[in-house]
Amino acid sequence: MAPPRKHDTDVILDAARALVLTDGPRAASVAAIAEASGAPVGTLYHRFGNRNGVLTAVWLRALERFQRGVLAAADHPDPVEAGVAMVSAALVFGRELPDDARLLLNLRVSDLLDGGPDDDFRARLTTMNAPLINHLRRLATALLGRAGDREIDAISRAVVDLPYAALRRHAHAPTLPAWLDTDLPAAARTLLTSYRPDNPPNGT
Repeated sequence: MAPPRKHDTDVILDAARALVLTDGPRAASVAAIAEASGAPVGTLYHRFGNRNGVLTAVWLRALERFQRGVLAAADHPDPVEAGVAMVSAALVFGRELPDDARLLLNLRVSDLLDGGPDDDFRARLTTMNAPLINHLRRLATALLGRAGDREIDAISRAVVDLPYAALRRHAHAPTLPAWLDTDLPAAARTLLTSYRPDNPPNGT
């Protein structure tokens, strides 16, 4: 068994995230992250390469944590129940990991990085997002008969836009209102149910 790292990666990333959320992206220099985390500057350069490497890791960690719950919820065989579960999972993420939620809701990765994301980041993001897009396609096909742009957009309004808007509205509250756990899944269920083959949206 390999010995544990002296300076835990999550501690470093938590420190960088706190700097970004409290004082803005420019406050998260390598020196500031090192001071806040207690890790030597050399450790940060060795582990992450540069400032962009640290902040990319912060953002991608938040995205991976979000997707982990949402993708697990999306496995429900019934398309309406899968969509409702995805919305509930997004709320759980926002409640249990509020700082990660604030990061994803308020900052694009391009806001964090010097020079913007590179090709490697874009390729990794595409790979990470592919399973979620596949689930949206599955729900669109099951409920609307096809997975064209319009159908995927309709599904996204229910399972992506609804929780995104609610989480962003309450992002700076001490905690998410408990009634969101009832209201938001109910709204998603109503919208998704209206898409079933016997209730097609007007104009389809």
